Amino acid sequence: MRQSRKRKHNPNIPTHIDQAAIPAAVFYDHRGKGTWYTLDRDEAGRQRRQNIATPLANLSELHRIMEERAGIDRDSLRYMCEQYHESARFKRLSIKSKDDYVYSRGVLLKIPTKLNKPLGDLAVRKFTPALIQRIIDSIADEGTPSKAAHALRYLRLVMQWGRNRGFLDGNPAQGIEAPIERKQRRLPSPAVMQRLIERARELGQLKRGQAGACPAYLSYVMEIAYLCRLRGIEVVTLTDANELAEGVLTNRRKGSRDNVVHWTPRLRAAWEGAKAYRALVWTRQSTAVPNVPEKRNIIVAAHGGALRKSSFDTAWQRFITAALKAGIITPDQRFALHDLKRRGITDTPGTRADKQLASGHRDGSMLDVYDLSVPTVAPSAL
Repeated sequence: MRQSRKRKHNPNIPTHIDQAAIPAAVFYDHRGKGTWYTLDRDEAGRQRRQNIATPLANLSELHRIMEERAGIDRDSLRYMCEQYHESARFKRLSIKSKDDYVYSRGVLLKIPTKLNKPLGDLAVRKFTPALIQRIIDSIADEGTPSKAAHALRYLRLVMQWGRNRGFLDGNPAQGIEAPIERKQRRLPSPAVMQRLIERARELGQLKRGQAGACPAYLSYVMEIAYLCRLRGIEVVTLTDANELAEGVLTNRRKGSRDNVVHWTPRLRAAWEGAKAYRALVWTRQSTAVPNVPEKRNIIVAAHGGALRKSSFDTAWQRFITAALKAGIITPDQRFALHDLKRRGITDTPGTRADKQLASGHRDGSMLDVYDLSVPTVAPSAL
């Protein structure tokens, strides 16, 4: 609903109304007993007046009336989600969390119901735990348990937010059984991994827009992710401040401990290659080079700015899809960028303690998720 322009003070408007907050296209006629009205145009284009409320109406009632006339249902799940996404709490989230919640909202609001209208148009106070469980089960039964899990987490969060702000009395999404997600712990073989790194390096030399071309930074991200045992987001946020004389200072997330990965010829080549590409992009785009090392990202996008994780994820999916179509890898050999971290931890020489120190995991049990190597032990002996 559009905002009203600044109004001049009208002494005839009831004193309990904040005149600065009156909805747009709402006016007060003080003649007689007084009435609130709005102006519309009929099918012939002529302006018509329509009375909408008595002088006793308060400001919230005026807003509700205008929202209903505009087709806004304040009781619906759609309206509550919109209010959450416009809130300061949502705006403080990371870009990745925002993208995930926007995706989950889109999944939920479009679900068809027996009432011949989408789920988003149903009154949120009518939701019950049984209804939500059926929704989540139906999404999971489509063969997409991860999609159902994301939808449930979002619904649980937004309903708790709405409960705390009076949209509904309780949170019916609490206590819902979450779907069992498939645990994919893929470990790319060294040959497949190297084949894709070399392909990314070759295709990165092509000009942007050429058939088969991929971003030049892709091979550098893959190399650094494997050699330093990093997540994708950790690689794309490395800066000149992470370059030390003895190696690369990591910037691990999720509570993992940082460490310094010693330079090797392979790591140095990937690092310098990324910096050379960055210099080329900055020169081509006439980018102002930041003076502070923490502001100079090692991996940059084609426009010269920092590479967003979502942009990199898109480039990765296109690269892998193209590799599948070209027969470079088979569907069984497909892996995610995060699996390069698993390959790196598995390939780390030394004992289990050495691997944990290299991976930065504070809890040794997390190593079971990433270290898929088979230890070699001595046989039993009396």
